[in-house]
Amino acid sequence: MNILSIQSHVAYGHVGNAAAVFPMQRLGVEVWPIHTVQFSNHTGYGAWKGRVFDGPAIEELVEGIAERDVLSRCDGVLSGYMGAVDIGNAILSTVAKVRAANSRALYCCDPVIGDVGRGIFVRPGIAEFMRDQAVPAADVVTPNQFELALLAGHEIGDLSDARRAIAAVHALGPRIIMVTSLEISDMPDDALDLLASDGTALWRVRTPRLDLKINGAGDAIAALFFVHYLRTGSAAEALTEAASSIHGLLKRTAEAGAREILLVAAQDEFVSPSRRFAAELV
Repeated sequence: MNILSIQSHVAYGHVGNAAAVFPMQRLGVEVWPIHTVQFSNHTGYGAWKGRVFDGPAIEELVEGIAERDVLSRCDGVLSGYMGAVDIGNAILSTVAKVRAANSRALYCCDPVIGDVGRGIFVRPGIAEFMRDQAVPAADVVTPNQFELALLAGHEIGDLSDARRAIAAVHALGPRIIMVTSLEISDMPDDALDLLASDGTALWRVRTPRLDLKINGAGDAIAALFFVHYLRTGSAAEALTEAASSIHGLLKRTAEAGAREILLVAAQDEFVSPSRRFAAELV
């Protein structure tokens, strides 16, 4: 399997491609990473060095890959944080080129816009670009609760609200939706829910809540879910595998008190999760 991953990158730590590429490789996938930014570390530290690339730079790299005559072997495109609309346009142009070369290739968009408690943290215009262009172009989307609500246009207080929001996002175009975190009124305080929908059924994985606030977990689980969905064609199986792996990774990270996810030290969790959480129909 070959996946083209277009995301931000950091030299130190694990967010963007630095969180997504290795888990996919550990699962036996060939990854072709293209970096939209290259920073010393993620911006959560408050200070960083590095550069932001523009849309033409992304398109130039894709053109070089296309000249190797390998786009027909690309099984999927994965995108995450988009620093500017021109980068988003370059990503959608890339998706079109890959689909032209391989009609079976899928596009997974992690619609990074914001988070509960933080609100929108992307540049002006990005939220609208995600809603109006990127998400409709995607086969698979992996929003968090805040992003799901924003895309759907209404707040999510309980499971009924989540169902309506998922249906609204399906109506935008994606056939597979995985909600990476859900905290609603009709669930235990010590748990965290993840949902997956294929438009005909909704599945849930409930994991114990961890005392952890860390960057990069969303990038990693989007990559894991996409790989497992490409392999199995089952949203339920992909949710089971991805949620189990990410819980094991984050549990190890919390136990170590680490500032960055222990992507390398806990790498066996990607292949053989230490605890499996089976998806259930809801």
